[in-house]
Amino acid sequence: MNLDLSGKSALVCGSTQGIGLSAAQELARMGASVTLLARNEEKLKTAVGTLNKDLDGQNHAYLVADFNHPDKLKSIIEKHLEDGLHYNILVNNTGGPAGGQAIDAGLDEFRIAFNQHLVCNQVMAQALVGGMKGLGYGRIINVISTSVKIPLNGLGVSNTIRGAVANWAKTLANELGQFNITVNNVLPGATNTVRLSFNN
Repeated sequence: MNLDLSGKSALVCGSTQGIGLSAAQELARMGASVTLLARNEEKLKTAVGTLNKDLDGQNHAYLVADFNHPDKLKSIIEKHLEDGLHYNILVNNTGGPAGGQAIDAGLDEFRIAFNQHLVCNQVMAQALVGGMKGLGYGRIINVISTSVKIPLNGLGVSNTIRGAVANWAKTLANELGQFNITVNNVLPGATNTVRLSFNN
């Protein structure tokens, strides 16, 4: 794809490896200024160094935040934006819950996954949508899973939470379309990332 994103800014979550890092690298290649968000600062520093900086006006950065703590994430994002910084593009992405049967999952497994995925996505969207409305342009992309179409065996918690995120996003799309803000879900299947290698 050869979109020209010069002058646009993107915030990419879970972006030190895998799909998140690849998305950030591609957005930078297309001209966007990219801010990476993840919990490991050393990995973030390394990842920022892999982003294209050849185009005028590109300015890449990173934020350290942990999706296990939605309230802290909210504070970090709000402080980051308090000087009037805005983003055109938000990529919601985080690692999936551990495998296992839904019937065997503890309540905390569901609560943790719900916070990491749905609650944190809501935190990010609420923080950035005001700026997108002001810019008259916004793109929210949620990296979820093919399991929203057909549940995958052995991924009970993930299947449940991904379905909730998909319907949250569809609802948001209906609410925000009038402001030229689109909300789309990307449904990757098996992908050659660290997570896949851990499961083999």
